[in-house]
Amino acid sequence: MQKQNQEQKKSLKVSAWLGGILIAAVTIGVACSDKKASAKPNFIVKDAPKAGIVAKINGVDVTEEELIGEDKLDFHDLKKREYELKMDRLNKLLVDRLIGADAKKANLSVEEYINKNVVKGEIKIGDAEFKKFVKEKRIPESQLNPQIKERINTYLQTQKKQDLVQAYISKLTKSSPVEVYFAKPKMQVKVELGKGPLLGKADAPVKIIVFSDFQCPFCGRAAETVHEVQKKYGSKVVMAFKHFPLPMHKDAKPASEASMCINEQSTDKFWKYHDILFKNQDKLDPASLEKFAKDVGADVAKFKECFEAKKFKDHVQGDQDQGEKIGVRSTPTFFVNGQLVSGALPIESFSEIIDEELGAK
Repeated sequence: MQKQNQEQKKSLKVSAWLGGILIAAVTIGVACSDKKASAKPNFIVKDAPKAGIVAKINGVDVTEEELIGEDKLDFHDLKKREYELKMDRLNKLLVDRLIGADAKKANLSVEEYINKNVVKGEIKIGDAEFKKFVKEKRIPESQLNPQIKERINTYLQTQKKQDLVQAYISKLTKSSPVEVYFAKPKMQVKVELGKGPLLGKADAPVKIIVFSDFQCPFCGRAAETVHEVQKKYGSKVVMAFKHFPLPMHKDAKPASEASMCINEQSTDKFWKYHDILFKNQDKLDPASLEKFAKDVGADVAKFKECFEAKKFKDHVQGDQDQGEKIGVRSTPTFFVNGQLVSGALPIESFSEIIDEELGAK
């Protein structure tokens, strides 16, 4: 037995030795090579000679706009993410410092103080709240097993707790506002309304342009928000629909072309067709597209002639080309008076920008 243990120890030492050799070999392979290192440009980091200049090549200034080029949206997303991270950290500091001060006086931890004086007991989620969430997120009834229901309930409880904490902080800062020295990034992109379908009048003070895909589930959610915005702001806003069918959605492009055949007959019928397509994203085959045309009261014969001739193929492609040129990478992508709103966000995200724009008029 002793001899066996000695053999095992010897084996382990050999393994360790071999492991060390292999690691050293890999390290040397990373650090040393017969291959010459690729040459790099000679960069010198200096302070900019003036605002907006990011580099100088052969004595000629390079502006930030030139540097970013057609990747405006990607750079904006980075700046927006940085802003959101800073705001998250600021909100956490508010909780730690403001609620923390009250918690210290009460000889409680911050969490104990929140539960006792802010939340005030157990948070209960009503049946109506649960059903509303399920409906908004379009969660199929078949997926609502006990585990999913528990996760949804926990999520809603967390959200409600955060809302209560925010309301408490709002009350604490009402007479003593928090000074913030970094601004929310804004990006102005010039996007014309074009000749596509409009919801509202072209001379409205706030112009909202959406690049969308009829087979995209997030676009389906955003389509409902479009109507909420239009209902809330009426003649103050105009919506312009632009087609951006994604390559992975094989039925999206034909659906876009079909919708334009409807728009040719009536813009009102287009928006009805628009709603039907988003509510039936799993039924965008030619037969269904024709049925939906009939459902909105379109002339089916004219629709078939237009659709089969691919009359609006170039129009749909033109929208897509325009989107790609200004940096659209996903759907839905909105521009509110040129300001980016990306994704299926709630009406509050639109209202924040719309109210600012209307206040500036």
